[in-house]
Amino acid sequence: MSFPFKFRPKLFDCIGNYNMVTFRADVSAGVTVGIIALPMAMAFAIGSNVTPAAGIITAVVAGFLTSLFGGSKVAIGGPTGAFVAIVAGIVASYGLSGLLICTMMAGAMLFLMGLARVGGLIRYIPAPLIRGFTTGIAVIILTGQIKDFLGIKEDIGNTSNIIATFNALLPYIKNVSLPTVIAASVSLLGIYFWPKRIAKILPGSIAVLLLVTGVTAVIGMFTELDIATIGSKFGGIPRELPAPSLPAITLDTFQDLLTPAATIAMLGAIESLLCATAADGMIDDEHDPDQELMAQGIANFITPLFGGIPTTGAIARTAANIRNGGKTPVAGIVHAVVLLLIMLIAAPLAKYIPLAVLSAVLIMVAINMGDWREFVRLSRYPRSDTTVFLVTFLLTIIFGLTQAVMVGMFVACVLFIKRMSDQTSVGIHPMQHFLTKSFSDTRPGDLVQGRVPHQDVLVVRISGAMFFGAANKLKNILLYLQHEPKVLILKMANLISLDATAILALDEIIYKCRKKGIVIILVGLENQPRASMSRAGLLDDIPRENILDDLEMGLDRAEEILHDGHQSSLFG
Repeated sequence: MSFPFKFRPKLFDCIGNYNMVTFRADVSAGVTVGIIALPMAMAFAIGSNVTPAAGIITAVVAGFLTSLFGGSKVAIGGPTGAFVAIVAGIVASYGLSGLLICTMMAGAMLFLMGLARVGGLIRYIPAPLIRGFTTGIAVIILTGQIKDFLGIKEDIGNTSNIIATFNALLPYIKNVSLPTVIAASVSLLGIYFWPKRIAKILPGSIAVLLLVTGVTAVIGMFTELDIATIGSKFGGIPRELPAPSLPAITLDTFQDLLTPAATIAMLGAIESLLCATAADGMIDDEHDPDQELMAQGIANFITPLFGGIPTTGAIARTAANIRNGGKTPVAGIVHAVVLLLIMLIAAPLAKYIPLAVLSAVLIMVAINMGDWREFVRLSRYPRSDTTVFLVTFLLTIIFGLTQAVMVGMFVACVLFIKRMSDQTSVGIHPMQHFLTKSFSDTRPGDLVQGRVPHQDVLVVRISGAMFFGAANKLKNILLYLQHEPKVLILKMANLISLDATAILALDEIIYKCRKKGIVIILVGLENQPRASMSRAGLLDDIPRENILDDLEMGLDRAEEILHDGHQSSLFG
């Protein structure tokens, strides 16, 4: 079966050799991952200031669609901690309907990104930027769970940054619920210290959820416990998927949500492709990044129709899928079906789950999510990378993810331009330098065979990538042209590339030389600079015999030119 626009899900590549052994492995892994995903889906939803049902719906619908259409064999899709901060902010500013519209817009963007085959470009986003906002998100999740961890029942509003969270919490800090703190602490410690050998059979989050829910429910039969539950706050979880419906959208709403939608799309693309890349390393496979983006686009566009929230690749659930034997996208589909069955069968029991348990689950996710070791490594990194990490991290926790991503990318680009500019050099060797210094005083490789140019020859060495950030260095050549040498040798053997700004600067140099009667010799011109100069017409006025392979040939040619001009002693 063929699809337009190279739309080919990984599932199709796996069906040909599919057998019962693989199916049993996929079912086993899918069941385990579905159970693991249950508390996470509810926790991410509550942390995002939406109902736990929205999280389960997202895990079911998005998990099914991303596995069905995705570009990775084993990646699992669903709600993740990466979106908690931004979703909470959108809900606070635009309400649930605004979030649904925003998610659909992000889905359309993701699909178009995959359609345009830009999946491979995600790898050019610098790692310090990704780690900076990932760690910042982890901090926001941690601070956002203080309310439920302490049992504060008052609505504190937007928790998309730590300043807003602490300002909102301070007036209610006296209302801490001791039973809630005990339940949350026991849950957190239980998940953290749960034996790994048992976790393969019974995940710690599920075990703690069942245990703490059971204990609090039993104690609640004999005495009133001051512990908020899913039932007391949200009224429970529905036992069916809601009918799909399209949220109302206006032009003003579309314009207001364009920036946060772009942020969701950007973050979703990064997270999903990071997840797929991590999965490749675990199973020795290669995902299709563009197909993965299109699948994430479909999932984010369809899921809000059922009341779901943004979705992306979930690294922790993907790793669990691989560890438990998942081989193909069928495991991801089974995981979605398992969640749906739990929702249909066990939904009435969910009302007894304490929010403190889900708070502990989310805190553990945040602890594992943050790149805390980066703070120790900062002193070992280049200053520009350290700056990008700290700027992105601080902006994320203080102002929010949208601003952090935009400013972080801008800072990363500016610092990259500066770094590339620093690696680009224009070494000017004026005639006076060679008349007063011996060859041993010059830089290695500047000249050949100990030959020192005549006073009428100016040698310029251009190295690196000559682009708009470094093209101003070429302007220094114009200063030395005021001494009116007879020959200008441009040594370009180490010149990697030229852009339009550098072409214009070279054009000005060539124009000034022609005006002053200075002969230009080009040596060591590589393919990209040669092609760029040729397209711009810069080589039209330079004789072919003046475009040579190396500096020695350039010096020989300069000797011929000066000799033909009846000059005296040429080289000392």
